[in-house]
Amino acid sequence: MAARGLFRAVIMGPPGSGKGTISERIVKMFALQHLSSGDLLRHNIHGKTEIGLVAKSYIDQGQLVPDDVITKLILKELNTMRSNNWLLDGFPRTVPQAIALDEAHQINSVIDLNVPFQTIKDRLTARWIHPGSGRVYNTEFNPPKVSGIDDITGEPLIQREDDKPETVTKRLKAYEALTRPVLEYYRNKSVLETFSGTETNKIWPHVHAFLSTKLPAVNKE
Repeated sequence: MAARGLFRAVIMGPPGSGKGTISERIVKMFALQHLSSGDLLRHNIHGKTEIGLVAKSYIDQGQLVPDDVITKLILKELNTMRSNNWLLDGFPRTVPQAIALDEAHQINSVIDLNVPFQTIKDRLTARWIHPGSGRVYNTEFNPPKVSGIDDITGEPLIQREDDKPETVTKRLKAYEALTRPVLEYYRNKSVLETFSGTETNKIWPHVHAFLSTKLPAVNKE
């Protein structure tokens, strides 16, 4: 279990709910060490580690990485952070993963970003990128000057596979099926805090106020 006095938190929410932005602000304000399961997985796949190669074999077949594989990867990394307060992002995604995490570390708070699925669909499907530079446009609030064209190069914009309407719907359904039971698991353990809204900038002050009751802020906004 975690050493006494350390703060360990998990952030949860559907794809496109603003987890990345909220996580960055939490890390900056409260000096938590941030561990993203997605980043860690990509790093291991890119580095062709043993566990990365195993994970890639499942991903290449369009399958989810099995609980035991991703759990082993995450717990190994968390072992290097034993003396730190940390924020875990993207894990656990299933109840067995949550149970395994609990057996290794005491979780103080689970921050759930409850953003309506329709808002997420509108947000993600409005996103277009310039593949050469990675520049991101949003047809709702940051559109290109000419529809479908990059402002700087004049080259065509593309929509990532993950941002296409049918893919977004599929991802949200998968989240609903797999991760909702995890929220119930943490609700039953009385560590779940849910923050609802449609805009990250309006959700953030509530997350900040909640964490301020748990941790001293190290940076001013």
